[in-house]
Amino acid sequence: MTLIDHMILGASLLAVLVVGLWAGRGVTKLEHFSVAGRQFGAWVIFATLSASFIGGGFTMGNAEKVFLVGVVNIFALWGFSLKEILVATVIAPRMKRFPEAISVGGIMGEAYGKAGRMVTGVFGVMLCAGIMGAQVGAMGYVFNLFLGVDYLVGILIGCSIAIAYSTVGGMRAVVFTDILQFIVLGVGIPLTLILGLDLAGGWRAVADAVPSNHLTLFGNMGPLAFISLFLTFLLGETLVPPYVQRLMIGRSAGHTVRGTLWSGLFSVPFFAISGGIGLVALALAPNLDPNLAMPYLVQQALPIGLRGLVVAGIIAVVMSSADSFLNGAAVCLTSDVVLPAMRKPLSGRAQLTLAKAANLITGILAIIFAISIKSVLDILLYAYNFWAPVILPPLVAAFFGTKASSGLFLASAAAGLGATVFWNVGLGGPGGVDGLIVGVGCNALVFFIGLRFSLAR
Repeated sequence: MTLIDHMILGASLLAVLVVGLWAGRGVTKLEHFSVAGRQFGAWVIFATLSASFIGGGFTMGNAEKVFLVGVVNIFALWGFSLKEILVATVIAPRMKRFPEAISVGGIMGEAYGKAGRMVTGVFGVMLCAGIMGAQVGAMGYVFNLFLGVDYLVGILIGCSIAIAYSTVGGMRAVVFTDILQFIVLGVGIPLTLILGLDLAGGWRAVADAVPSNHLTLFGNMGPLAFISLFLTFLLGETLVPPYVQRLMIGRSAGHTVRGTLWSGLFSVPFFAISGGIGLVALALAPNLDPNLAMPYLVQQALPIGLRGLVVAGIIAVVMSSADSFLNGAAVCLTSDVVLPAMRKPLSGRAQLTLAKAANLITGILAIIFAISIKSVLDILLYAYNFWAPVILPPLVAAFFGTKASSGLFLASAAAGLGATVFWNVGLGGPGGVDGLIVGVGCNALVFFIGLRFSLAR
């Protein structure tokens, strides 16, 4: 990268930091830190939700996987798109049941008691730390490749910026920086594919250069493995803490529904674009490290100036997701784990201080995830196992007005987690089916059978 590219990148990072710190003024209590006063319209919800889920795993990670296995990974990711559309049409209109909730645990506490709230908080922290680990891991690769800094140093740089503004301003700072980052990534990522295709000689040249099975529906996976991966993306991040928080920040249910729906629809072409970058990289450099598919194309296809803008876009992709899961973890830890466990209530200022301190803990956990498991999307899939099999079926039921005992919730959570571990570890994931799917099924089976018996009494 040239001096001009470095200046553009530096200005972008500085702008994100300044906007975040400016937007965070006036945050004086935990509710502001968590849901930013419930004041935003549909377009803001669309931008912040999109920026939150389009992180390193769905950009660099998607390019890596398409490089390895083909467009089947794009089709599988559309399970996530379907999930967002379903949340918009089925779940978002029911948020009015919980007008005072500031976290997922708050919803679960109303439905299943203190145990439901605290267990949800614990697993929410684990999930958020894992997914943030994916983002900061991607940040390490980007800084290492384009700036020549050590991988771990890149992680620390990326984390420090996100931690700074999200600690000061909570959700309000995250939302405003997400808007800026969404604009940058919305320009930078498509631009990379367009110029990459031009460098490769067009789509026909790319299609001729890559293995033929890279362009088929199932690739080398087979139908069962594809369905498993599709369902994993459909279920894995469903109603995770940061996305539920986005359902709480709208000024009305209508704004929330529209913003969430637009985000789901937007993800369909975006996943095709980020995956297409992997195909172009494969056509140009078949011996490339797959994890560097997107950074390689940026280096090779973009001219001076645009390269700095697109690198800023890649960093924006990663940072926008990282700050959301950082905030989500802090809220889960504070609102759903620590505060319910305390005998005496804390003042509003003390609660806010506690939430800000929780950011540091989440950052440390994220760094551990990033160092332990290098593949960005694999980190994402690994973190999924902490959430859906334990929380998802009872949480969906809560949105429909279901209430049950803490014992039933704990039994279903244990069944889901146990089934996931047994399937993946004990049996080795037979048939290419991920244990997450089995775990969600077992959780739902135990929960709804138990609910039926309790109602019969």
